[in-house]
Amino acid sequence: MEDPRPDGPTAHTAPPARRVPLGALELLEAVDAHGSLSGAARSLGLAQPSVSTGLRRLERQTGLTLVARSASGTRLTDAGAAVLHRGRDVLAASDALEQEVQALRTASGARVRVAASLSIAEYLVPGWLAARPAGAAVVDLEVANSRDVVDAVLHGRADLGFVEGPDVPDGLHARAVGDDELVIVVAPGHPWARRQRPVTAAELAAAPLAVREAGSGTRAVLERALAAAGHPVTGSPAQLGSTSAVKAVVRGGSAAAVLSRLTVADEIARGDLRRVPVEGVDLRRTLRVVWARSRRPSPAARELAEHVLRSTAPG
Repeated sequence: MEDPRPDGPTAHTAPPARRVPLGALELLEAVDAHGSLSGAARSLGLAQPSVSTGLRRLERQTGLTLVARSASGTRLTDAGAAVLHRGRDVLAASDALEQEVQALRTASGARVRVAASLSIAEYLVPGWLAARPAGAAVVDLEVANSRDVVDAVLHGRADLGFVEGPDVPDGLHARAVGDDELVIVVAPGHPWARRQRPVTAAELAAAPLAVREAGSGTRAVLERALAAAGHPVTGSPAQLGSTSAVKAVVRGGSAAAVLSRLTVADEIARGDLRRVPVEGVDLRRTLRVVWARSRRPSPAARELAEHVLRSTAPG
């Protein structure tokens, strides 16, 4: 049967060859809100060059000059303001779509895939989850080192990640969820347990150490801190795949370890391990929640992230 419509059953307006990505609109919105590339970068958890590159890519795609840079900051041009005005409608529509999807997921039981580094998964995540309201989305938790957590989030195997390493790749948004500190621990019979003065960076770098495997945030922070102090690790560290294994080696008496204070608080309180003071090495670190820039988190994932951020906010 012939279709009575003039252009037949498939008539429609052809979409543009390339749609403006949501991430580019978020960059434009952040520049407008903060008035500078550096401010936009901080708000999005990106490096400033990544913001500059994203804006240049958007200008090439649209064929428009969207931002004007000056010594006093960065502002949107008239064309940029016009694009952002319509772009905010697009972002709002995307949010509305996510809310509709979330409503459908809730009806069938929403789930959030979370990957977390070992220290965070063991010592912080249980408390965060226990404090969530009834009816919150189910969380599927994968425990891995920080490098593998980042990989899982970047490649879509996890909706959110919690990491403790010193670096966050440009492909991820990041927000701080807390601070932590690494501490040196030894067995009660270790020579350092009786020291009256702090261990120096040179002594720590040359000592027999039990450390986590490559890719661990704890190990990355230690190596970065010692290198910054001018004394990269020179000993022959025992590399182990878990904090429990590191502590077991330390209890053997011959090796020291540098671990999160979260993971050794009980052993220090009982006297099973002794904390050794250190000077000239900055072992503080920031714990972060991360999510992919290329995908807007689902409402359930955003709800979980916002709950954690509220739980860890100062005061």
